[in-house]
Amino acid sequence: MLAELVALGQVVPAEPFPNGISRYAIGGLLVGLGAVVIYLGTGIAAGASTFLESTLSYVSDQSRFKQYRASRDWRVVFTLGIILGAAVYAVVWQGSTWTTDVQPWRLLIGGVLVGIGTRVGKGCTSGHGVCGVGSASRTSIVGVITFLTVAIVTAQFVQAMGVSP
Repeated sequence: MLAELVALGQVVPAEPFPNGISRYAIGGLLVGLGAVVIYLGTGIAAGASTFLESTLSYVSDQSRFKQYRASRDWRVVFTLGIILGAAVYAVVWQGSTWTTDVQPWRLLIGGVLVGIGTRVGKGCTSGHGVCGVGSASRTSIVGVITFLTVAIVTAQFVQAMGVSP
C-alpha cells in the first residue's frame, strides 16, 4: 500500500515517533519538573523569552531592565540549562553535535523573528505553552493556539513555495 501511494505521488505522513515514544515522554516529564522547580523556588512561571532583557540588566541602568534584577541569575542558569541540555542530548543519544542543513542566515533571521514574536506575544512557547496552559490561563491558551496556527500556516506556505533548507 505504501509503495502504491508513493508511486501515485501522494504524500505519505512520516511516522510520528520513529525513535520510540520514551525520549519524548522523558523530555516532557523533565520540562514539567523544571517548570515546577522554578515556580516553587521563585514564584515565577518559567519562560525563556525574558533572557535577553534580564541579561541586559547586568550592564544597563535603563528602567525597563531593572524589573529583572531579582530574577536574572536564575534566568541565565535556566537558559544555559536549555543549551547544555540540548548539547548533552546530541552527544549522548546522537553520538555527535547537532547539525542542520538550514543555512546560517536563515537561522539568524528565524531567531530574530522568533525573538520579536515572543516580545509581541508577551512570552514564549515555554512560558505560555508549558506554564500558562498548565495553569489554564486563557491568555496563554489563546497565545499557544496563535503560535501553532501561524507556525503551521507558515510551514505549509514555505513548503508550497518550494523553499528548502
